[in-house]
Amino acid sequence: MKHTNIFRNRLFAKGAAVLAALGVLLSAGCSNQVVEPDPDAASSTEPLRIAEARLSPTQGNNVEGVVTFVEEADGIRVFADIRNLSTSGRHGFHVHENGDCSAPDGTSAGGHFNPTNEPHAGPMADKRHVGDLGNLDSTDTGDATLERVDEYLSFDGEKSIIGKAVIIHAGADDFESQPSGAAGPRIACGVIEWVQQNAPQ
Repeated sequence: MKHTNIFRNRLFAKGAAVLAALGVLLSAGCSNQVVEPDPDAASSTEPLRIAEARLSPTQGNNVEGVVTFVEEADGIRVFADIRNLSTSGRHGFHVHENGDCSAPDGTSAGGHFNPTNEPHAGPMADKRHVGDLGNLDSTDTGDATLERVDEYLSFDGEKSIIGKAVIIHAGADDFESQPSGAAGPRIACGVIEWVQQNAPQ
């Protein structure tokens, strides 16, 4: 699977603990083969927490994919692997406040996740919504991938993204229009849920 290869390649240098755990998780999801964890990695004291949102299309669309969030010392590393977007386009990409994708048009997910009451902006702005993840750039085949560390995201406290929703929009986020960047209709939605929770208690 494309998604599995992205994680194995990108995370190889991030440490044995992350690689071993992701190997077990991704192998379980993609085949019946059981992968034994690395005993050296299992003895690591490093916390490992991973969450993901599996995206489904809203009514009239066929966008799908997975967005995975991996906790690191400097923030949350975000991986996106999305398919069936418009070809060679830009698509707004946000965390929204409600973990509810039940509405046919995705509006049940509410607005951008913004617990600190900041203005909408781009992902690199000093002040922004916690949920402002920027844009996905699709290829001429309608696929899009993204990887970066986001220091605004968290798995704890008021900025926790657990139980929130990831939304992809039909158009580009302009990083200026308030309150949501004028990115257009919601074309995919998925709730962020734990995949691996291995933090000290």
